[in-house]
Parts: sequence; C-alpha cells; structure tokens
Amino acid sequence: MNAVPAGRALLSGSAALVTLMRRQRALDRAAGLETSGFVSGYRGSPLGGVDFAMWQAARALEADDIRFVPGLNEELAATAIWGTQQLHRFGPARRAGVFALWYGKNPGLDRIGDVLKHANMEGSAAHGGVLVATGDDPAASSSTISNQGEQAFAAAMSPVLVPADVADIVDLGLAGFALSRYCGLWVGFKLVADVVESTRSFDANAATMPFVLPRDFELPQGGLNGRVSDDRWAQDERTLRFRLPAARAFARANRLDRTEVAP
Repeated sequence: MNAVPAGRALLSGSAALVTLMRRQRALDRAAGLETSGFVSGYRGSPLGGVDFAMWQAARALEADDIRFVPGLNEELAATAIWGTQQLHRFGPARRAGVFALWYGKNPGLDRIGDVLKHANMEGSAAHGGVLVATGDDPAASSSTISNQGEQAFAAAMSPVLVPADVADIVDLGLAGFALSRYCGLWVGFKLVADVVESTRSFDANAATMPFVLPRDFELPQGGLNGRVSDDRWAQDERTLRFRLPAARAFARANRLDRTEVAP
C-alpha cells in the first residue's frame, strides 16, 4: 500500500462533506463572520455513510460550532434546515448566520419538494446558505428504479453543482455556499455513487480561491436574501427575474460551468 504524502489526507466522499463544513466555518472565521453550521438529512445509499462520518468527527464539529442532527425523516430534516435561514425573523441572534447541509437520496429529494420550493421563494440568509446533497443512483444499484435529481431541482428552481471527484465535493461545496448566499437559492449538490463512494488523497492545507461577485449583474434593491416583510407575489418575481439570473452570473464569474477535458 502506498503511504499518503505528508500534508495530505485520504478522504472518502462522506468524509469530504465533513471537511467541507469545517472549511466553510474556517473561511467565515477568517472573514470575521461568527457563523455556525448545521447538518441534517436521512441516510440512504450512496449517502448512507454521511451520519457515521459526522458522528466520527463529532468533537471537531463541536469545536467548530457545527451541529449534526439526523432527521427522523427527509421532510423534518429539510424543515429544520429551513429554520436555520430564518434567524432574522426572531430579533438579535448570537450568530451572523447558519450555513446548512441537507443530505439524502433522490427519493428523499422528491419528498422535500414542498419545503425546497417554499424555501427558494423565501430566500436563504445572507450569511447562511444551503446545500442540498442528493445521492444519484443511475444504475439502480441500491434502488428499485434508476434515478437522478436534476428534474426535482429544476422544478424547485435550484441551481445544481455536480462534483466530479472527492476533492470537488469540498471545492464545489464551498462554491455552493457562496452561490446560495449570493442568489438566495438553495443549491443542489448532485453526488453520484461513483464519486461519493470513492476515496482519494486530498491536500489538507490547500488554500481556497476567493469567490468573486459578478460584474455583469446588478442586484435589485434590498438584495436577494430572505426578508421579514414579503408576500408570495414579490417572492415569485424576485426568484424568476433576479435569483435565477444571479445564479447564472455567479457561475460565469467563477467559472463553475467549465469543461475540464474535452471528449
């Protein structure tokens, strides 16, 4: 067996989600933001090992003020995640915001459609942000039918990021939180079994490139994040006219939609 070089760690896909949450906390801390993290979901292959990875890292997560509470089911987990984006509704808060991760397999994604649509209309928090990690099973290796998550995300008007390997889970995950904070949408995170069930050597000390704000898009007055005083018509207009174009502008500015290898 080859030894892992110094300064690198051997990460599985599930462990990469732990690293992602801790990296986001570190980035916020470096930027002077006192945030917290929250993780909830419902296990199912290929994301059946997420809860074990979170429990194994319990002390480190607690030190980083990241709380892991597995859901009794997918809907309750998503509703708890939704609540983390509503700190501004309850007066002064101890934290600037809460960044949150939901996880589950695609049948679970179907189940949270109502929460996902309403949360996108309301908007994520400026210093929060939500990633919705769904386990794709196109080969139906652990499902009764083959499945993918893009249709559900499109119906809820969530942009989707697709990691190509374990390192991408961390890098694109950080981009997803930044994107969610900017455009106000929950960001889909498509994790195919071949990616999340693999391991690779990962540079534990790698610097994270800063994300840039688009220069070709102007935010509307009041921004795109959730607000206390709002109605369904304003939410609908904000989402369709501004949030979706903002997501595309952020992707262009940070080259999130790019070809690494031309077939």
